[in-house]
Amino acid sequence: MTLIDDIKAYSPVDEEEEKDKSFILDFLAKNKDAFYRTNRVGHMSASAWITNKTMDKVLLAYHNIYQSYTWLGGHADGEEDLLKVALKETREESSLTSAVPYDGKIFSLEVLTVNGHIKHGEYVSSHLHLNVTYLLIADENDTLKIKPDENKALAWFPLEEVIKVSSEPWFNTWIYPKLNKKLIALRESLKGVK
Repeated sequence: MTLIDDIKAYSPVDEEEEKDKSFILDFLAKNKDAFYRTNRVGHMSASAWITNKTMDKVLLAYHNIYQSYTWLGGHADGEEDLLKVALKETREESSLTSAVPYDGKIFSLEVLTVNGHIKHGEYVSSHLHLNVTYLLIADENDTLKIKPDENKALAWFPLEEVIKVSSEPWFNTWIYPKLNKKLIALRESLKGVK
C-alpha cells in the first residue's frame, strides 16, 4: 500500500481530521513535489507520538524554534514512507533506540501552520506541514540525548501534563488532547484483551 492508500483508509476521529484528510489528499494529487521543502506553500511531514510501555506518559522535546515542549518529527525530504521518517526523526532528535511502531498505521492526520522563522541562519517563510502522525512505543528508561540544533531538553510527561508544558495554543486545543484521548482509549481497550 502507498501512503495515499493509507490516508484514504484512515478513519478521521473528528471534523478537523476529516477536513485535513481531504486537504492532504487534494494537495498530494495536485503537487508532485509535495514531499520536498522546495514546495514553499506546503510539504509532507511526519510526527511521532511516543509513549512508554504502560501508555501513561509521552516523550516531548523542548523545541528551539517554538520555545515549547512539543512532539518529535520532521520533514519528509523526498521520503514517501512517513513511518520511516517518524522513526528517523525520533532517533535523531532524542537518540532513543527502543522506539518501535505500535502497529505501523496512521495515528492521526493534521495540516499544521508553520510561522516564518530563522533556521540555520536563513529566513524560512510561513508555510504548511501536511502531517502524518504515528504512535511509537519506547522504554522510558532509555538514555536520551538532545539534538542541540533542534532542542534544549527531552522529558517524559504524564498525559495530563502535556498541555501544561506546551505553550502552543493551537496544539493544546486541537492536537495534543486528541492524541491523548486516542492513546487512553487504546490503553483501555488493551486492558480488556489481557
